[in-house]
Amino acid sequence: MEWKRKTGKEPLTINEEQGVVYLTFPALETTDLVRHAFSTRVGGVSEGKFSSMNFTFTRGDRPEHVMENYRRMAAILGVDKNQMVLSWQTHTTNVRMVTEEDAGKGIMRERDYQDIDGLITNVPGMTLVTFYADCVPLYVLDPIHKAIGLSHSGWRGTVNRMGNATLDAMKRAYGTKAEDVIVCIGPSICQDCFEVGEEVADAFGKAFDSRYHHHLYYQKENGKYQLDLWRANEIIFEEAGVCSKNIHVTDICTHCNPQLLFSHRTSGNERGNLAAFLCLKKEAGKI
Repeated sequence: MEWKRKTGKEPLTINEEQGVVYLTFPALETTDLVRHAFSTRVGGVSEGKFSSMNFTFTRGDRPEHVMENYRRMAAILGVDKNQMVLSWQTHTTNVRMVTEEDAGKGIMRERDYQDIDGLITNVPGMTLVTFYADCVPLYVLDPIHKAIGLSHSGWRGTVNRMGNATLDAMKRAYGTKAEDVIVCIGPSICQDCFEVGEEVADAFGKAFDSRYHHHLYYQKENGKYQLDLWRANEIIFEEAGVCSKNIHVTDICTHCNPQLLFSHRTSGNERGNLAAFLCLKKEAGKI
């Protein structure tokens, strides 16, 4: 199993347990406050285009296969799948505060919400789950107030500053301060792979100060642009007041690793979904 990785970025840890391969950030692991993972395609029971670790119920995979994939990931993380809470992503910047009453929504019972791309909680044992196939996962840990956030940020979410929306929601709910948090920008499409049209580049040009433009995109001879979602999200968190040393950026691109990760740019709609998982450890709730 050979991974293509980007130099100059925060190296993720590649883990394999009980045949399941998943990715973790050392920056989160060393806090000993959370359990987290970013899934790969390896180690599940789904078949065909969903092979093999698919986490979405909505793309035509057999529900019993998806549920078994969740069971395997829950066992590895040491969490209860009955306390997982799933997003309902539509490229918004809407963030939902998760409580004990939300346990199992999206996996064990129906969700009573829609248009939710970000989840936050301060309840130990509740596992936040969001979905990906090139978009950017944003992991946020407030070690002071013992709170977490997990958000999905594609180009629309990024240009509308999903990172800010997540921090603002955590501040309102838990008193989170940007200078205290640890942020991880997870596996997603890299700048080398993410070609966009002029309208997307223009949107980023308007949303970000001109001093950042050369960091964010460049134009090619064909008139298209290569966009850096990783750097864009990093800038958003820096401008929000997160310390640069506390922002950790993936070295793994979904599109560069299509055999190991689902990528919409590679497969279009003929694919499954990856998932990000984030849970406060139960012992983390102790003061």
